[in-house]
Amino acid sequence: MALPLQDKVAFITGGGSGLGAETARRLARDGALVAINDLNPSAAESIASELGGLALPFDVTDSSRMDLAVDMCVSQLGRLDIMVNNAGIAPTAPGSKTDIAIANQMKRMEGRIDELEPMNYLIDMSDAEWDRMIRVHLYGAFYGTRAALRYMQPQRSGRIVNISSILGQKPSAGAPHYSVAKAAIITLTKTTAEEVAGLGINVNAVCPGYIDTPLLTPFSETLKAGIVMRIGKGHMGVPNDIAEMIRFLCGPESQYCTGDVFTVSGGYLG
Repeated sequence: MALPLQDKVAFITGGGSGLGAETARRLARDGALVAINDLNPSAAESIASELGGLALPFDVTDSSRMDLAVDMCVSQLGRLDIMVNNAGIAPTAPGSKTDIAIANQMKRMEGRIDELEPMNYLIDMSDAEWDRMIRVHLYGAFYGTRAALRYMQPQRSGRIVNISSILGQKPSAGAPHYSVAKAAIITLTKTTAEEVAGLGINVNAVCPGYIDTPLLTPFSETLKAGIVMRIGKGHMGVPNDIAEMIRFLCGPESQYCTGDVFTVSGGYLG
């Protein structure tokens, strides 16, 4: 019996670690051939070697490199059926801001609103920080989607999965640039899906909650504990929790899903 994704070709950005790597493994288990992008060449090569796939290391904010990589994927693997726009970076905040946030929360609980201290998340953010966050997430998803459609439209089939975030639905004051980028990915998903629905191409977004991956390395233990307190399940998710949803959206089971947004958050309260 053929596997559900037998001979399908999947291109995964940010596939060298964490959620991207687990997604690559999940798709490969169901028969997909995988092309692995990552900013880290050794990470891309490691996962590609593990899965018998193709390593394509480059920065997703470079549109010409994205086009070239997708061309190379099709040239070497024969086609493109699945594009997972997963590459991303995490927002960081100095420990001092975390301490202020915790202190402010205690003051709110005690009704001491007049004593709240300014967080200055937006005021202290540089142009470079804002630009990099938007470019990696939103531009990366745009470049990947555009490059994939150049092949998917002529064959009149394909699946595009854009990785947004729970913060794209429930924005966080502590990560304005990240929240804006992830919300914009949802809109990109919906507009693209409407355009290509009649061409046999499904475009969907997945909004993970807080998942225990290397992206959370900059987070302090205090910040992580505060996040877990807001998760109904009482713990962060693991990469496979999201990979299973992505696999569903890449397979035949989701043929009627397009322009849709799937949240996998463990009951995160926001």
